Amino acid sequence: MTDEFRIRPYEEMEHHPVADKLAQILCQKTQNTNPLFFRVLVGYYFSVMASMMRTTIITHDRGAIPVNLYAINLATSGAGKGLSTNMMEEQVVGQFQQRFTTETFPLLAENNLPKIAIRRASSEGTDPDEELERTKAEFKAQGALLFSFDNGTEAALKQARYKLQMADAGALNLQIDEIGSNLSSSGEALNAYLELYDVGKIKQKMTKNTKENVRAEDLQGNTPTNMMLFGTPSKLFDGGKIEEEFYSWVDTGLGRRCLFGYAKGHERNTSMTVDEVYDLLTNTDTDAYLENISDHFEALADMININKKLVMSERVAKLFIQYRLNCEERATHFREHDEMRKAEMAHRYFKATKLAGAYAFVDDSPEITEENLEQAIKLVEESGIAFDNLLTRDKPYVKLAKYIAELQEDITHADLVSDLPFYPKTNSARTDMLNLAISHGYKNNIIIKKTYTGGIEFLRGETLKKTDLNEMCVSYSQDIAVGYTNEVAPFTKLHQLTQADGMHWVNHHLKGGHRQEDNAIAGFNLVVIDVDGGVPMATAQSLLKDYTSLIYTTKRHTADKNRFRIILPINYELKLDADDFKEFMHNIYEWLPFEVDTATSQRARKWMSNDGTYAYNDGQLLDALAFIPKTSKNEERKRVVDSQQSLDNLERWVVNNTGDGNRNNQLIRYAFILLDVQFDYDEIHKRVANLNNKLADKLTEAELLGTIMVTISKALAKRAA
Repeated sequence: MTDEFRIRPYEEMEHHPVADKLAQILCQKTQNTNPLFFRVLVGYYFSVMASMMRTTIITHDRGAIPVNLYAINLATSGAGKGLSTNMMEEQVVGQFQQRFTTETFPLLAENNLPKIAIRRASSEGTDPDEELERTKAEFKAQGALLFSFDNGTEAALKQARYKLQMADAGALNLQIDEIGSNLSSSGEALNAYLELYDVGKIKQKMTKNTKENVRAEDLQGNTPTNMMLFGTPSKLFDGGKIEEEFYSWVDTGLGRRCLFGYAKGHERNTSMTVDEVYDLLTNTDTDAYLENISDHFEALADMININKKLVMSERVAKLFIQYRLNCEERATHFREHDEMRKAEMAHRYFKATKLAGAYAFVDDSPEITEENLEQAIKLVEESGIAFDNLLTRDKPYVKLAKYIAELQEDITHADLVSDLPFYPKTNSARTDMLNLAISHGYKNNIIIKKTYTGGIEFLRGETLKKTDLNEMCVSYSQDIAVGYTNEVAPFTKLHQLTQADGMHWVNHHLKGGHRQEDNAIAGFNLVVIDVDGGVPMATAQSLLKDYTSLIYTTKRHTADKNRFRIILPINYELKLDADDFKEFMHNIYEWLPFEVDTATSQRARKWMSNDGTYAYNDGQLLDALAFIPKTSKNEERKRVVDSQQSLDNLERWVVNNTGDGNRNNQLIRYAFILLDVQFDYDEIHKRVANLNNKLADKLTEAELLGTIMVTISKALAKRAA
């Protein structure tokens, strides 16, 4: 590729100025800040005007091709689809349509029908005047000219096309709204449009010719076609039959033929005042611009522009070829099975060629300029990004997880079957999808709980908020029961509360500052563990060294009786009722490798501050998901505990927290924990041997003494030195 024909970076290209101005006006009028939908919409109507006047592009490599455009334009409800379409049809191209249908098209038909009559009279040896009357009657019998339509059978499309062929003017413009609801009934029209796209030709069907049903003459010539499919993503991507059918159409040919606008949501500028919005919507400068551009487009419907042939210079032709080569080269980088993306990429140049022709037409230019080429490429590349987003839609199980989480109420399988078209009817398929949804949820901040009432399974979901260590939920007071202040505080500053003089605190917010269960507001991101003797504080710190924590001694702490409190931030903010919170805490007690006070599992439980010893540890946040009641992850944790009944809490902790599960790693880690808590050689040997005997693939006594205990002996000697 020589520098002379190098395509500029796409991000440096500019949109067509008139098209972009109209798109920005539509953004303002609809208060939608996403312009792609409107850019595609404007491009479509530019193409409609050009093709109604039978504009063609004289290419250097494939002859004359018609200007036409297919588009799939998707946006959420409220994005301004209806308002923007009405504005384009009434305030922008309305005058063009009026002049074309009432003046230009009738004149063109009047000029072309005698030509057909003379040819027929010459061929059949009939009277030319009589043949003209029959031709006019035949033309009228095809029905009124439709500037656009929203559906049609293949036979009706061919009849409408036949009328256009008789006039040698006009185009077939298909505009289907709510394509998600109308896709299945539009199969005939879509099939015909796939065939008509390239040059406007379609094969005729063989029908029996009778007196009552005379087969129409197959008039030669091309008829350009335009297509706009509107819709909301939620209706089209239902995870069921409609979505499957749509992607089948994309794979069959819509992907390579269409421009795409796809917005999963739309943004509105909510910071504007009423006066600012009013001024924007009633801007007289905007109205004046629309009037001027409408007058310009009306002039384009003049007879002088019919059958306009757009040429291009050799340089522009070579730039188009270079863009085609770029697209084809980029297409080779897609994986073999990614046929839809590959086909769309390889055919972008052809869509850009046709769009450049539409831009040249509205510019009233006799040729496609280099600027038109770049303007078209700019929109086609943005369309390609939208197409990629369209193909990376959520899988059905992801939609299921999000639906359950957003609903925020108990729902049954019967409800899901009724509400979600993609939810399986059979138990086995349903179980598989639900398990995938639960697994997806664990990785994407969604928790799905199961409960049973009267033998019926209920599901409830929640989107979890990740814990921000700068926003720890606490409330505090100098009184045991009343006067509590709700606060969010940085975790690194919590010692100021725990070491304060005479302060009571709770790890939930409270209504009205009154500490009782009914006043506890669901939502916490700290768990508090009370250790009332039994395990030395140093041992607890060693065992929890992988976790972020704050440990502080309580008032009754002594050198002989270690009494301290452990504060562990959890990775998500949880909203649990009293019963679930109690079960959640008992699940954590069961998980811990040392004994704790298990009578402290109330949401409104208060803790006392104490100006003693405290220490922070920096590590990972405790994963709360394994402890939430009624979840599959908690059930899985319980099954593991049940399978390890022969192990005590510390032994289970070591086994379950060893990375690869190797027995040597398990035993050496256990031995070093015992070493950390000041056990001597004999006690360490005894305990390690006991754990070893509980393993299925235990070491021999010789292996135990020759490996693990040798390492411990060296560590003890080093410590003694």
